[in-house]
Amino acid sequence: MKGLLQRVRGARVEVAGEVVGAIDQGLLVLVAVEPDDTRASADKLLNKLLNYRVFSDAEGKMNLSLADVGGGLLLVSQFTLAADTKSGLRPSFSTAAPPALGEELFDYLFGKAKQVHGTVASGRFGADMQVHLVNDGPVTFLLQT
Repeated sequence: MKGLLQRVRGARVEVAGEVVGAIDQGLLVLVAVEPDDTRASADKLLNKLLNYRVFSDAEGKMNLSLADVGGGLLLVSQFTLAADTKSGLRPSFSTAAPPALGEELFDYLFGKAKQVHGTVASGRFGADMQVHLVNDGPVTFLLQT
């Protein structure tokens, strides 16, 4: 499972002109599910997302986590993040999970996040989404389980 996290000052996801998920300061995470991923992979990714130290402390060092600052978490499914881009000029999506598994594990990740963290929002699985964000830093990390 991959999570491309971006520290944001704010972010929102729209589907057909309607805002379906939004946060203020926090993390926007683009999530890709791969064929061998399991609920354990989702649990591991969620633990990293909540505890990865990407927010600045009083001295300006990245020592604080999302849990420490109480920021929002916006999860957006993005199967293209799982693409194989090693050869050629067109991505291959054979390394992405089948849609049913992808949706199951994304929904599981979202549900678990809502159980353990204050502000959690998401896009809509499989939809054509427009993602708006103000990247803070910019700070962007690719996490893999």
